Amino acid sequence: MKCPYCNYEETQVIDSRDTENLETTRRRRECTKCNKRFTTYERVEEADIVVVKKDGSRERYQRQKLLNGILEACEKRQIPLEKIEKIVDEVESDLRKRDTVEVDSKTIGRIAMRKLRSLDKVAFLRFASVYLEFDDIERFQEELEKLQKK
Repeated sequence: MKCPYCNYEETQVIDSRDTENLETTRRRRECTKCNKRFTTYERVEEADIVVVKKDGSRERYQRQKLLNGILEACEKRQIPLEKIEKIVDEVESDLRKRDTVEVDSKTIGRIAMRKLRSLDKVAFLRFASVYLEFDDIERFQEELEKLQKK
């Protein structure tokens, strides 16, 4: 494993533990050259998920895209990265439990929104505003009222 700081190729595992869902192993590492520490995550490589986009085109699921969208929604919120990554893990787990490897982008967005709603309401609204494509203030207000009722 290369050190992300100095690119030295020898690191030492300091701590290793499974995440809560037992699907990922978190490893704390230390570079043997610069002594800086960093975290890596190890997960079993599974069959690729294919995302069916709105226009009908298909592309390989990219974890980083979902993570980036959720990170953007959580920007300037007091949400630890571990909780955000846990949401992405849970979304992926839900997708892999399906009978098919093809899933439409709307389904991914719905699952992510459901998980964000319980984590942080502001992050949920930010994500929803992009996912649901609010084109006017009335649509945004409707979603806000739904959120306040729950």
